[in-house]
Amino acid sequence: MTAVVEHITLQDLRGPAGRLSDFFWKHPHVLLTVMLAPPLLWLGVVYIGSLFALLLQSFFSIDDFSGLINYEFTFATYRQLLSETNLDIILRTVSMAAIVTVASALIAFPIAYYAARYAQGKWKVLFYLGIMLPLWSSYLVKIYAWKLILAKEGIVTWFLAKVHLQWLLDAWLSLPVVGGNSLSVSYTGTFIVFVYVWLPFMILPIQAALERVPGNLIEASSDLGGTPAQTFRHVLFPLALPGIVAGSIFTFSLTLGDYIIPQIIGSSRLFIGQAVYAQQGTAGNIPLAAAFTVVPIVIMGAYLYMAKRMGAFDAL
Repeated sequence: MTAVVEHITLQDLRGPAGRLSDFFWKHPHVLLTVMLAPPLLWLGVVYIGSLFALLLQSFFSIDDFSGLINYEFTFATYRQLLSETNLDIILRTVSMAAIVTVASALIAFPIAYYAARYAQGKWKVLFYLGIMLPLWSSYLVKIYAWKLILAKEGIVTWFLAKVHLQWLLDAWLSLPVVGGNSLSVSYTGTFIVFVYVWLPFMILPIQAALERVPGNLIEASSDLGGTPAQTFRHVLFPLALPGIVAGSIFTFSLTLGDYIIPQIIGSSRLFIGQAVYAQQGTAGNIPLAAAFTVVPIVIMGAYLYMAKRMGAFDAL
């Protein structure tokens, strides 16, 4: 009798929360469903749903006379997207994203290699602090700071004038594509700021990939007579390539969709992000804005597929 009373008392003390915990322990699949339902609903309804609505909008058209949206299925907006002017915007954006990605990889690799192979203790802490610290400051503050640095009266022009290299800057700015009135209103300035802002997103994946490379492989390559160049080409670079590709996912996609940097630092020629903003906000051509938005989605979809095949996600 005492044992029965004791058992009943313990069950009562557990209460509804205890019984619910027992139920989830006995039915782990139910617990998994309950935990995953909210984020999956958010992803399905808000994210994928908005993308589907965006894709649907791109198959509508705008009435040239009234300026109203014609809700009839058509490919006219995509034919408009393939016009010479819009193709120029797409090619300009993709080219800038590719150049920024390559430059970021070239700058990031030696930094990441030093951090992975030589930085220890407090030096590694300082490395992470130096890489992450720029990310803690305001995005707009950094861009406007670079606009002042690259302006005609900025510190770059002042320094080049002091070392008597002003003629070199003037010669570069006189070039037809990359030049302009100053670095702050040129593709060169846009490129510099893109690389600066996205560089940490390239350094960290490469550093993580390099830390996974066993040091004895590099020593074995040297023992077998391999030169540093051969060791890099045949051992280090192939093993670090997933990290480079992982970093390029960030730099390429972020450059592809950004419109603030080209708006503040750059010429009057549009990038995809600026075109979307202009078509939706100023022109009111939502179908064309949606069609422009589909372009980076398609490009990044193909890019992510290739990156997955190269094992880039393992370095994230």
